[in-house]
Amino acid sequence: MPPIPVKPGIYKIHAHIIGPTSLLTATEYAVKHGAPVITDRLNPLPIEQEWIVRPVEPVPGAPYTIHLAQHEVAGLVIPEDKLWVNSVPPAEWAKFTFERVIGGVKILSEKGLALRAGHRGAQIELVAPKPEFQETWTLEFVSPLNEE
Repeated sequence: MPPIPVKPGIYKIHAHIIGPTSLLTATEYAVKHGAPVITDRLNPLPIEQEWIVRPVEPVPGAPYTIHLAQHEVAGLVIPEDKLWVNSVPPAEWAKFTFERVIGGVKILSEKGLALRAGHRGAQIELVAPKPEFQETWTLEFVSPLNEE
């Protein structure tokens, strides 16, 4: 499927896994390549569950970067086909495209691998895309970016 455009802004990214609502979440403790990114329950505390999604450049079809809304220097990176958040220069952040699938969107890396949420609490892995609900996500728009 062709990539779809996504409005730049702040989002909560919901995983389609069995059980209570789960969100893409940065864990508190860094190891190896940064902080592992998992799915976790919607938490009323202001922990790392809101993400800024914006295109790399303002042209149609450009890939997107995703980084923490509360820590603008902490972006998603993909060592060892797993998802991490790390404070590295934005040029080192992973780039993503979005494809429409039944029930939501598929988030794909530059290598064409899909984000997969195996179960709540598991680190997000990148896998060859298949029509599986663990690879389907919902982007909940929270607010626009406050940019001038």
